[in-house]
Amino acid sequence: MSDYKDKYEMVIGLEVHAQLKTNTKIFAREGCEFGREPNTETSAVTLGMPGVLPVLNKECVNMAILTGLALNSNIPSRCKFDRKQYFYPDLPKGYQISQYDEPICEGGWVQISNKKVGVTRAHLEEDAGKLVHAGAAGLYGSSYSLVDLNRAGTPLLEIVSEPDMRSSEEAREYVENLRNILKYIGVCDGNLEEGSMRADCNISIRPIGQKEFGTRAEIKNVNSFRSLVRAIEYEFIRQAEILEEGGQVVQETRLWDDNAGITSSMRGKEDAHDYRYFPEPDLMPLEISREWVEKIRATMPELPAQKLERYQAVGLSEYDANVLVNQIDMALYFDKLLQAGADAKTASNFLMGEVAAYLKEEKISIDESKLTVENFAKLLDLLKKGTISNNIAKGLIVDILNTGEDAQSLVDKKGLSVISDESSILPIVQKIVADNPEQVAAYKGGRDKLFGFFVGQAMKETKGRANPQLLNKLLKEELDK
Repeated sequence: MSDYKDKYEMVIGLEVHAQLKTNTKIFAREGCEFGREPNTETSAVTLGMPGVLPVLNKECVNMAILTGLALNSNIPSRCKFDRKQYFYPDLPKGYQISQYDEPICEGGWVQISNKKVGVTRAHLEEDAGKLVHAGAAGLYGSSYSLVDLNRAGTPLLEIVSEPDMRSSEEAREYVENLRNILKYIGVCDGNLEEGSMRADCNISIRPIGQKEFGTRAEIKNVNSFRSLVRAIEYEFIRQAEILEEGGQVVQETRLWDDNAGITSSMRGKEDAHDYRYFPEPDLMPLEISREWVEKIRATMPELPAQKLERYQAVGLSEYDANVLVNQIDMALYFDKLLQAGADAKTASNFLMGEVAAYLKEEKISIDESKLTVENFAKLLDLLKKGTISNNIAKGLIVDILNTGEDAQSLVDKKGLSVISDESSILPIVQKIVADNPEQVAAYKGGRDKLFGFFVGQAMKETKGRANPQLLNKLLKEELDK
C-alpha cells in the first residue's frame, strides 16, 4: 500500500447525515425516539396516505440555522423543499422530501488540525425507514425482509463537504470535529451506533500531481470512526489496483462490510437528474428573516474550538484540553469546577486520572456518579490548603465516587489530615535514619537517589499524612549531620 501512496493521492468528500434532536418528526406529529417497538411511531403522513399534507416542524429549521452558523455558513433569506423521486420499500410515499438547489445553509467550513475543510451545503430532509433482513438466502430459501417505519420522517440535516480531505485520518478528524460541534450546540447526539449520525464517503484517487479528479465511488453503511478509516483505506487500494492493471474505476455506490473488511458494489451511482427533483408542491418556500437568524445566533453556546482555546489559556496542555473537550459531559463538569474556584490543572489531572478510570470501570458518565461538583471542589480545596496530601486525595476521591460522602467528613472520620507539626515528624525521621545505617552510608557516599527511600519509609510510617515539604526538610537536615 505504501507504494500506491507514493504514486496516488486520495480525494475524499463526506456526506454526513445528522438526526436532529427534536421531539417529533420533520413533517408529522409522531415521535422519533430510538428503540421503540417497530411501527409504533407512524401516522397517515408517514405512511404516505392519499390526501395528507406535510407540516414543517419549526424546531428543525431553528436547529438547521444554528448548525449553519456554527459551521460558518451563509443562511439565505429563502430556501425551499423539493421532491427527490426514488423507490425504496421503506419509503411509502415513493419520494423523499429534501432540498436541492435552494438549501437552508450554503458554504462554510470545519477546522481540522492542518486546514479548513470546506462545507458545500447543509440541507434539511426526512429519513427513510429501516429494513430488517432475516432468513436463509437462496432461490428457494426462506429469506425475507421486514420493514420498520419508525424512522421514516425523522428529521435529518445532511452536511456535504467539499472534496478537501486527502487521507483517512483527515476524514476521521473532520467527522469527529463535526460531531463535537453538533453535540455542543445540542442539535444531534452524534451516536453513530444508533444511526443518529451517519457518514457516506465519496473517494476517488488520482496520480500525484494531477489536477483532475478521478472517478469516485460512494461508500455507505459506515457507522464508526474505525470503520470510516478502514473503508477508505480499503477503497484506496481497490481503486489503485484497478488503475495499475489498466482498468477504469466505475462510478457507483458501494457498501462497507465491517466484518469482512471490504466494500462491495450496491448499485450504479445516481446523478441529480436521476432523482427527477422538482419543488415540493405541498410546502411553500421558507422565508428566513435576518431577525430570525440573529435570534438564533444569540443562543449559540461556546463551541469546541473556543473551549479548547480557553482551557489552554487557564494552564492546560493542548493534549489535556483536547481530551476534555472531546468528552462534552466531562468538559461541562470541568467548567463548573472552574466556576467553583478549583485549580484548572489539578482538577483536570483528577478528572482524567482517577475519575475517568472509575467511570470506565463502572460504565457510567460523570453526571451519573455520586461525585457532585460542590464536593469535588471541596476536596480540591482541602488539597490546595495542605490539609490533605495528593496521595490521600486520590484515595478519597474514589471513596466519594462510591459513597457520595462529604470530603471534609471523610477526612475527619478517617483522621487523614496532614501532619504539619515538626515535633511529631522529627522523631519518626530520626528513627528511620537510625534504623537504616547502610542506606545512610550509601546516601552520604553519593547515592542521592536513596533520599526517596527515606521519604517512602517516613510516609509509610505516617500513613501518607506527613507534610511533604516539612518531611523533606527534616530528612535533609538529619542525613546531612
